Amino acid sequence: MDPLHITEFGSERYLDKINRPQTSATQPSSTVAPPSQFLLPLRGAHHPEAEDAATTKRSEKKGFLSFRKFHAKAPSSSNSLDHGERRFSATEPLPRQSTSFDRQFHCLPPELQVEIIASLPLSDILNLRLASRSLHALISLNEAPIARHHLDHHVPVYAKRLYPPPSPSALNFHYLCGIWHRLHVAAKLSYLMCEWISRELFLRNTEEKKRAFAPQRERMRRRLIPLLFTIFHFFETYRDLHLKYLAQNDGKGLLKEPYTINPIEAQIMSLYDDRTLLRVHEVFPLVISSFCRRLRPPSYVGRVERSIRGYMRDKPPDEVHVAILCIGGLREVERIWEVKGYNTRRAAVDNWYNSITRDTAEQEPKKRRGMLGLKRKKSSFTIGKNPLGDAVAVAANARISGDVGMTTRDPMSNLVFNTSLSTGRPMGPLARDQLKLLLSDLPILQKIFLETAEALILERKIVERASDIKRNAQIFTDLICEDGFEEEDQWWYGTIASESVRPNLEAIEEDVLE
Repeated sequence: MDPLHITEFGSERYLDKINRPQTSATQPSSTVAPPSQFLLPLRGAHHPEAEDAATTKRSEKKGFLSFRKFHAKAPSSSNSLDHGERRFSATEPLPRQSTSFDRQFHCLPPELQVEIIASLPLSDILNLRLASRSLHALISLNEAPIARHHLDHHVPVYAKRLYPPPSPSALNFHYLCGIWHRLHVAAKLSYLMCEWISRELFLRNTEEKKRAFAPQRERMRRRLIPLLFTIFHFFETYRDLHLKYLAQNDGKGLLKEPYTINPIEAQIMSLYDDRTLLRVHEVFPLVISSFCRRLRPPSYVGRVERSIRGYMRDKPPDEVHVAILCIGGLREVERIWEVKGYNTRRAAVDNWYNSITRDTAEQEPKKRRGMLGLKRKKSSFTIGKNPLGDAVAVAANARISGDVGMTTRDPMSNLVFNTSLSTGRPMGPLARDQLKLLLSDLPILQKIFLETAEALILERKIVERASDIKRNAQIFTDLICEDGFEEEDQWWYGTIASESVRPNLEAIEEDVLE
């Protein structure tokens, strides 16, 4: 038989010693068993006698000003228990000191840091560059793998077809943010168009009718996004090719040369496959007519009501519509569309058109020097001593001249001027001389895209006759119908496209380039 001080873990004697205080308390006996010295390996475990002593000690502490709490503490048995607990706690590991997240992140290998950053949304990655210089350098030096991750997982297939990605070494944030900027414009404009179409054309004005029409409106919005993205590509490429055409022909535009098919439009449409060209050609009149309708006063307004409401301005001429489309692009269309109120929207159109037509001298009036012209004029010597302006000028001259050593000495050049996003957004503002060339050679509104697209559709034999092209009511039926919706999603977005590549209503409120 084993000695009493040896107990095998899990044996009957082990369980008896655990339950011994409970059985002794329930079964009265004349002899009192000696106290057991066995302790469970649990933190904070106490002996039963120590608990009884503690309860009796708390019961004795009565009275408001009692001095019993200054008496001696527990007897020797409890002291032995305390020594046992201290002996057990000495074997426990010490608590770890809390380390901040940024230190833990910087302790990781660079490959894991880049993989973690690449899994973030694009807007968070761009904001993370502003946190510290080390994070800015880490993200800027690893633009290619981060952009490749987003390109493979979050960019739809139709965007890659229209804007083929560069080589893996040349892939950067400017290409990726340019794609998301165009997607943002297409998604926002699709949402605004669907709201207007469902209210004005389908007459879904009440809340009950809007809820019943919600599935059809969502299908129409999803189908319009890739089509509007393609129209964005058309006007963006048309502006670039039009400027090259004017530069090659010494300023002689297309209006002074006879043609059957617009050569610039034909060059752009050669990039589109048959299905994309046909679908965009069918939807293009809806986009132009809805935008033109947005810039007209309400049709139910008569002369008296128009004067009362203040609708004194007529719709803008066709030249203004063409300038907005061919110079500003769909980004300007979306910005004007979401302006509320006809008078405010009409004033926004006039302000934008005046900004591109008036000369620079008229745009910058001479400033007054104060009352009666007696205010002290600032010294030109102090203005030229701006260190920030000198640093910017030195960095810009160094980039133009190719002096690498001069740019490395400037701390700002490493953070701002050597990033790919300094190029700007797609279809940015043009120079004054370029605006003059384009304004003198704008096409006619009714002939943009439609004539050339229909001729190429018949030439490619996409349809046999022009009457087979769907128009008007047939377009609305195809946009809201449920037939073929999954197949179209597979064609536009890809076979393994996730929900993130289809911009939802929350995603269209955020643009990474603005």
